[in-house]
Amino acid sequence: MTEAEIRDEYNILERSRKDSRAFGLLYEKYYDKIFYFIYRQTEDEDVTADLCSQTFLNALHNVEKFEFRGLPVSAWFYRIAANEVNKFYKKKKASRVFSIEEMRVKELVELANFDWDEEQIQKLLHHLKELPTEMLEVLELRFFEDKDFKEIAFILNITESGAKMRTYRAIDKLRSYFNQKGKYDGKK
Repeated sequence: MTEAEIRDEYNILERSRKDSRAFGLLYEKYYDKIFYFIYRQTEDEDVTADLCSQTFLNALHNVEKFEFRGLPVSAWFYRIAANEVNKFYKKKKASRVFSIEEMRVKELVELANFDWDEEQIQKLLHHLKELPTEMLEVLELRFFEDKDFKEIAFILNITESGAKMRTYRAIDKLRSYFNQKGKYDGKK
């Protein structure tokens, strides 16, 4: 996003402080993105719909508290959504789910100009699912949501250098999985 687009969104958010109908513009723009962000972490449409609704309701109720930091308003929505997902898993005491879309992984492989076969892509998907939650979070935001490190840091409430470090550690861990004896047997 350009600085002007970020500023325009902030102005819409400012207007929504006095007129909640203005918030609808941002809701319409980001609902699908936030929905799929949550869905990849729950794999349950009903739970996702509830958490997504709660995300936007919380945002609307807290418009007064929003502080402009030069980031897109969407970063704020992602942060609220991430917190809602965390609260959901904490309350349910359930194991966290990360649904990695095979088609999206294939797109990323193509964009990177890798000449990978189906077995290598399956190997990557397998190893992605083995990563710790904090590594998956940064990879999802960086590569599936196209967020920069500043946005990732804000969303996850960590430092920008922490976002970079987690991302590079996750990539290094994936790289080490691929370099183990050059053979894939479905195990670490």
